[in-house]
Amino acid sequence: MTARPADFPPPFSPEEFIAEPSDPPEERIDVGALVVGAGPAGLSAAIRLAQLLEERPDLRERLGEVPIAVVEKGSAPGAHLLSGAVVNPRAFRQLFPGMHTEDMPFRGPVVHEGLYYLTSKRALRLPAPPTMWNHGNHVASLAEMGRWLAERAEELGVTIVPETAARKLLVSGGRVVGIRTGDRGRGRDGEELPNFEPGSDIRARVTILAEGTQGHLTGVASSRFALASKPQVWALGVKEVWEVPRPLERVIHTMGWPLRGARKYREFGGSFIYPLGESLVALGMVVGLDYADATLSVHDLLQELKGHPFVRRILEGGKRVAWGAKTIPEGGFLALPDRFHFPGGMIVGDGAGLVNVPALKGIHYAMRSGMLAAETAFDALGPGRTPWQPGALESYDAALRESYIWRDLERVRNMRPAFKYGFVPGAMIAGAAMNSLGKFPPRDLSLERDAEVPVFVGNRDRAYPQPDGKLFFDKLSSVFLSGNKTRDDAPSHIRIDRKVRREVAEMWVHLCPAQVYEISGEASPAGNVVGVEVTASNCIQCGAISAKGGRLTPPEGGDGPEYSLM
Repeated sequence: MTARPADFPPPFSPEEFIAEPSDPPEERIDVGALVVGAGPAGLSAAIRLAQLLEERPDLRERLGEVPIAVVEKGSAPGAHLLSGAVVNPRAFRQLFPGMHTEDMPFRGPVVHEGLYYLTSKRALRLPAPPTMWNHGNHVASLAEMGRWLAERAEELGVTIVPETAARKLLVSGGRVVGIRTGDRGRGRDGEELPNFEPGSDIRARVTILAEGTQGHLTGVASSRFALASKPQVWALGVKEVWEVPRPLERVIHTMGWPLRGARKYREFGGSFIYPLGESLVALGMVVGLDYADATLSVHDLLQELKGHPFVRRILEGGKRVAWGAKTIPEGGFLALPDRFHFPGGMIVGDGAGLVNVPALKGIHYAMRSGMLAAETAFDALGPGRTPWQPGALESYDAALRESYIWRDLERVRNMRPAFKYGFVPGAMIAGAAMNSLGKFPPRDLSLERDAEVPVFVGNRDRAYPQPDGKLFFDKLSSVFLSGNKTRDDAPSHIRIDRKVRREVAEMWVHLCPAQVYEISGEASPAGNVVGVEVTASNCIQCGAISAKGGRLTPPEGGDGPEYSLM
């Protein structure tokens, strides 16, 4: 039997997270420009705006005591950042003209690389398509990059406020005027604990949403202002960092095993293995969330991958030192919003879906979009102008469409959706699309929301290796390694239907890399419906549940993982 996660929508309404400003003037916080999220896009926006304001001290003074503020839900910038990552340095050079590459937050240049097709025992070297050529790119830790960018922002006078969850969008007179932060110190049932602190209104003249993948207020703004008419699709990446005795001298990507190529499974993805200096190796498994077998688990596929002779040799004698997981927007050009601005604000980076899946790149697009948003905000904040006037922020959309971001994504727009037909047909269509520079197929392919894809209970889980604490690990030990700080008695920030078809429940159990969901009770005689229990304190905020039928809302500020090497 099959069922669709979309048939069991969560108890969630975007309107719950929209409010009029309510704090009196003496209690609210007023800033000039507000950036939500201290990732590459948000920090690049803050840095670029600060650079522009350095040239206009009169305008900086008009913006008040806090001209630019960045709120970050993690314990510090970088704490929630995770990516592969091989970085195109183009945006860094645009943001920091004249800076030497050696001074940028990279672990090293890509010197050698290889693409392999895996079977269960063999690794066959393949010629890499041009989209995956990485000459001139650099390996980096995104968490380290976030910390470095935050330091550059603070040097320019940007105020960064960590441990602060942006919970509600403040809307007044049809325009966004800031955010309301989440309460702190509530118990499991929402009761006020002795250390309770209510959230605050942060009023801003312009608000830039840079929340990254599955951004909470990004979704709220998109719904309120009808920004997007096309569905987004997602992948889940699970990543580990290993300390190894032998340095890895090349960047490696794999496709094929342990994923299955048959069309009925709809399994698309692959792995990456990157050097992080002489003693560290990052490896991860990335799988599209439009798969059909409910027993597929990306976390466990990564464990299985490590047992392959080709991968085992790289890790032999090593020790796992870090773990994490995150979703990735994969729809590309075909899933971009109709508009990237709204009255009083803009959306940047992964929140806008600016990821090139065939090239495995998104960081430089995120940074560049943040810079373009900052330049638009600077113009809109000038004398005689306001960011909520009709047309005041339209130039951001125009700048995106004229940028290399747009050109790059348009050329590869049909490559990701081609794989819904299975690996071999998908590879043929994707290859034709790449070789024709996007002119084939003549009509754009369609995307289907991940939650709309029917799922069935297969038996993929029978092949997962048993945890041994040395090479293969269970989910709970992995969550511990992420540094997760979520309180056990905190209110649940996860919204799901607690009574669903078994197929959907099994999918949630296997999907989650952090063992948040558990089936409870026997199936009801009518409709094969089971209960689902939620352990929200395990959640590392990867966002996968929001793609597959549930909805994350912001937990208390500072909760979640504490990534340092991711």
